[in-house]
This record gives sequence, structure tokens and C-alpha cells, in this order.
Amino acid sequence: MRGAEPATAARPHGGVKPSPGGSPRRLTILGSTGSVGEQVLAVADAFPERYPIAALAAGRNVEKLAQQVKRFRPALVSVADATLAAALRERLGGSRVEIAVGAAGLEAVAQHPADLVVSALVGAVGLAPTLAAIRAGRDVALANKEVLVMAGALVMREARAHGVTLLPVDSEHSAIFQALAGQRREDVSRLILTASGGPFRTWDAARIARATVAEALRHPNWEMGPKITIDSATLMNKGLEVIEARWLFDAPPERVDVVVHPQSIVHSLVEFVDGSVLAQLGLPDMRVPIAVALAHPERLPLDLPRLDLAALARLEFEDPDRKRFPCLDLAYQALRSAEAAPAVLNAANEISVAAFLTGRIAFPSIAAANAAVLEGFAAQSGAQTLASLGDVIEADAWGRARAREWLGHREARSA
Repeated sequence: MRGAEPATAARPHGGVKPSPGGSPRRLTILGSTGSVGEQVLAVADAFPERYPIAALAAGRNVEKLAQQVKRFRPALVSVADATLAAALRERLGGSRVEIAVGAAGLEAVAQHPADLVVSALVGAVGLAPTLAAIRAGRDVALANKEVLVMAGALVMREARAHGVTLLPVDSEHSAIFQALAGQRREDVSRLILTASGGPFRTWDAARIARATVAEALRHPNWEMGPKITIDSATLMNKGLEVIEARWLFDAPPERVDVVVHPQSIVHSLVEFVDGSVLAQLGLPDMRVPIAVALAHPERLPLDLPRLDLAALARLEFEDPDRKRFPCLDLAYQALRSAEAAPAVLNAANEISVAAFLTGRIAFPSIAAANAAVLEGFAAQSGAQTLASLGDVIEADAWGRARAREWLGHREARSA
């Protein structure tokens, strides 16, 4: 198991070049109009001399991107297609910003000169541009967990080959990264990810089966986008984080555990061979792990509320209920299966979550669809290793196609 340095050939302080005295570190953000992207910009905006914005990639939210361009003045931005690029140009008037489009535009932004690329896209779309950033020698702050879920072995090989550091932005992986600082890898016994339990933690199975989209989107502690919020409700988000931790910290799945912690104050823990446990605590605010990644190995003086342990009075922990939330075990199953299985599971989950969000299936069918696709993959004889990006794309396409087939059969039976 790796120690404090998560993902790179040796560099001082875990890889990202220090910025002594607060010297500028140019940022590129993939997914700037999403929840995490906006919070990255909020942190950067608090330290404008230290974090100039080099480039931004968005999808279809032209109005928000136009506001960001006017505020942060990047040299390059990207949007999903040419029509959106024309709409953005109209909103920007005489701005000289370069506008790229589509998948090629995402990769152009990822490769643009910068000191740190923040990968904050949601889902499989983030893989190719994140790989492009790594291959261009850019250090990466990783908020797009699907990058390592889909292609952990491939991404880690590329990071080592190009001397690139991956810094975690997810609060749980950031907590582990912080707890590992200065520790020897051989002294680490176990990584323990904490889960809030989501909005249905105290619901029985019958009530969960009737859950509405609005109820599933009502996360008790965090403000996140719809897809990740549904993943939190199913515990698939925690399963994906287990897969991510396996690659980010070079930890076998049997040494990555999950505990439910409804207050979301302890963001994760590391257990050592002597039985001691180090934990990282803080109020649930994504700006803290973002700032840790941006400033590493330094700390930024954030103007945020402070943790009051006496006011909290108690912190609760419990084992996850794997019967009510079977998606968690599907992630472990995928990790113990073929190298391509996590990519297949992730693809199926994206399709099933989208189907739930649009009212096509009930909440428990998310797990049922994911399980059916993963079982089908284990039974087929196609490529199960990931030697290239093409292999990842093939596994992703296979998972999406089988998930759509499963949904189609289910709808046909219900008709």
C-alpha cells in the first residue's frame, strides 16, 4: 500500500510543485460550470493573485460560462458544440478568448499550459481529457472519480510514466491523503471511508422502494449535482470511492472499508499496524478539500466556519446495510473481477441513474440493473483487460448497451 504520495514518480512534497510565498499557480478547470467547478473558482477567487485561471471547459451552460469568462479571463474555453460556441461568442461580445468545441475542445483545454488541471467533469466524459492532461505532463486535482473507476490501472501507469501527481479532491480521499502525510506505506493497515448514509439511511426497504426522485435528491449534508446525489442515496458513490481509493493509494480492496457516519464530520480514517487511527475532521464543505489540493503542500487561510466539537456533543458510526443498499457490494465485486469490470459497472450505473431521474424506473431498480449488467459481463468472453483507452471505451460502451437492453426488457414486461 502506498503512503502519503498517492500517484506519481518521486517529486518533493508528493509531486505538485510548491508555490513558495504564494507565487501563482495557473489553473485549468474541466467542468467549470458544475458544482465542484464553481467551488474551485470560489476558492481561486479568494486568492486571485495566486490562482490565475488559464482555461475552462464546460458543457452546455453557456450563460454561466460567459459569466466565468468575464470574471476570470481565461485564454481558452470549450463547450459541447459549434452552436453553443456561437451563443457564447455572442454573449462575450468583444472578448478575445479562444473557444474550442466537442471532445477535441475538452482535450485542448486539458492540454493547455497550466500548473494544475482540476478534473471536475461528471461521469465517463472526464476520462479522455484527464488522460490528455496527464500525457501533457499536467498535475491533476481529481474530483471526477469515474476516471479511476473506469481506468484505474491505465491512468496510474500514465501518471507514473509522465511524472504526474494526482491529488484527490473528494472529501474522503482528501482526508486519507492528509492522514497519510509523513507516514510509511508499510505501517498502514486499513483505509476507512466514511459515508453519510444518504437520505434513506433510516428508511426501511418498503419505504425505499417507493422513494421519489425529489426525496432521493434531498441529501442531508452535502450540496451536489443530481447524479452524484443519487449515487449517495444508493451508496454506489461510496462503492465508486472504494474503487478510486484502491488505485489512488495502491490498496487492495480487502484493506479498504466503509463506515456510515451521518454527521459527515469525520471525512475518512487511516488505521495503522499498531492499532492507532488517524482521522481528518471538519465541517462538510467542499472548499476545504479543494483548497488542500490547490495549495499542497501548503494550507490556505479560508474564511469558513470552524468546527465546534463541544457543540457537536457526539459523533455516530454504524456499519452500512448491504441488503438495503446493494450497490456498495457491487463495487467490491467489480474490483475482485476482471480489470474492465469497474468500467462496465460505472457505465451501467450512469444509465440506470439517468433512468431513475427521468422516472423510467423505481429507486431499487438502479441496483438491479447494475447487478444484472455486471453479472452478464462476468459471463461473457470478451476483452476484460484495459491495455488502452480504446479498451476502456469498449467496456464502457458494452455496459451502457446492456443497461439499455435491461431497461428495455423491463419496460416491455411492464407494458
